[in-house]
Amino acid sequence: MYYFFHKKGFTLVETLVSVGMALVIGLLIANFGRDIFSYNSTVQSNLTAQLDARKVLKTITSELRSSTQSSLGSYAVSQAGTSTFIFYSNVDVDTERERLRYFMQGNVLMRGIIHPSGSPLVYNTNAEVFDTVIRDVINGTSTPIFTYYDENYTGTSSPLAQPVNISSIRMVNIKVVVDRDPNRSPTPITVITQATLRNLKDNL
Repeated sequence: MYYFFHKKGFTLVETLVSVGMALVIGLLIANFGRDIFSYNSTVQSNLTAQLDARKVLKTITSELRSSTQSSLGSYAVSQAGTSTFIFYSNVDVDTERERLRYFMQGNVLMRGIIHPSGSPLVYNTNAEVFDTVIRDVINGTSTPIFTYYDENYTGTSSPLAQPVNISSIRMVNIKVVVDRDPNRSPTPITVITQATLRNLKDNL
């Protein structure tokens, strides 16, 4: 007596379907992993940008608090715009006061510094030294970087209107919006600080 055994196997169609499903699942897993990596990378980049911005604003705050008249006797504040602020402060180890200029260049917040020199002393604008302060700033025209308040500021009052009377300034608010990649989540980060011009206070 003979017994015939039929071996069961995959048909060509079943094989193709299985391979296709495996490819689709593999692509989904690969894309998911790529998206997670990209998202984490963007979050880390924005976190770094936030920490850098806070560190920079801490330095600006310190400079503003010690602002005073120039080494030539000029008023402590020279210019007060929405994206440009020029003032005098002693930021090094000598006794002279430096001219500091914070301003926007494209999407970068820049810092220019001029050390007084010569006899008699002058602030030579051709000798201004520049540093990059914060990159990827997206404030635009609708969100001023610098806003100013007088001695009547209580925490809720409106800032001084532009053009600002520089002799009225007693406090400066700095708001920087940073986005390393506008085409990706998460949303932009916003860093805010305030500094009182201590040497100009007259309401004590």
